[in-house]
Amino acid sequence: MKKNLKRDTNVLYLDANIFIYAAANTENSGDKARLLLTKIQRGCEEAITSALTFDEVFWVLRKDNLELAFSVCEAMLNFPHLEILAANREIDISAMKIIKESHLTPRDAIHAATAISGKADFIVSDDAHFDRVKELKRKEP
Repeated sequence: MKKNLKRDTNVLYLDANIFIYAAANTENSGDKARLLLTKIQRGCEEAITSALTFDEVFWVLRKDNLELAFSVCEAMLNFPHLEILAANREIDISAMKIIKESHLTPRDAIHAATAISGKADFIVSDDAHFDRVKELKRKEP
């Protein structure tokens, strides 16, 4: 079911590392990610991400703590003011172009293509390689 995101605020595309840091990082990166997710949860920010993010977050977190992986991914699926967009043929076609032009890995190109397709104002990630995608503006968490 597609949510209607408000456009009176910026729409942020959340990279998987935001959820991973919020769940498992006790340092500054984790604090920033948790603060951002709190703002989104309260409706101060609107966000989108890819269905691929679910896979990535679960895969990383399950290595150390399977229960945490389930908990975080269940929370993602029910998170207010977060729309999870499908990965589909159109996204893959756009991702292929991004791979060729910006030399991203396929997974990151899918994230970039989803952010562009979802008309995100910013991609929130600490991964500087997203700066190579001219259609994206990146901000750190």
